[in-house]
Amino acid sequence: MPSFADYDRRNYRTVDVATGYDGWAPTYEQTVLDKMDLALLTQLQRPEWAHVRRAADLGCGTGRTGAWLRTQGISHIDGVDVSTGMLELARARGAHTTLTEGDARDTGLPSGSYDLVIASLIDEHLPDLAPFYAEAWRLAAPGARCVLVSFHPQFMMVTGMPTHYTPAAGAPVAISTHLHLLSEHVTAALDAGWVLTELTEMLVDDTWLAAKPKWAELRGQPFTMATVWTKPA
Repeated sequence: MPSFADYDRRNYRTVDVATGYDGWAPTYEQTVLDKMDLALLTQLQRPEWAHVRRAADLGCGTGRTGAWLRTQGISHIDGVDVSTGMLELARARGAHTTLTEGDARDTGLPSGSYDLVIASLIDEHLPDLAPFYAEAWRLAAPGARCVLVSFHPQFMMVTGMPTHYTPAAGAPVAISTHLHLLSEHVTAALDAGWVLTELTEMLVDDTWLAAKPKWAELRGQPFTMATVWTKPA
């Protein structure tokens, strides 16, 4: 499988995930747009959000996804993240029922307890997808959905741009980034037992270019994607 290093055009200094998101936390909300992920969630036909009672939000970050889930009527949301800086912001937001410092691949949350396992923009930080899909399977109740919002691999290959942020003083810093083809997602998820239920993709369009005019040459390219998986009842 290809490595992101084969496509990286920036060659920024790279830090581990916890260090990177702790450093990004103060400006994260100003640099990540809803068009990247939350807009994709609104397009999904499944899961039926109103039927979800308990959700596990893996890599919950500042609580953006948790807050969106609250607007869909989900009352119990347990969040997990490796970054203490991001968790501090999530606590201030107050969308989650519980928040735990931990790894999305080994959360410590109770088995078989969730109607929904959701993760947004975290899989590019995982060297191997299999542990994530296995952990999501462990957490999911029979009939539950797993929703994963990801950067599209084509976008990463075309742009050669790692996940990164720019500190208040200093050069941009990359957060350890991995490239995963669609086939890797399908193989890892199917091996864990998941059934693919829905796939939708977000393209770079006029709405996005209004925020990122320098991306004009990327018009029409896939940017992010959302996959929905079902655990058979």
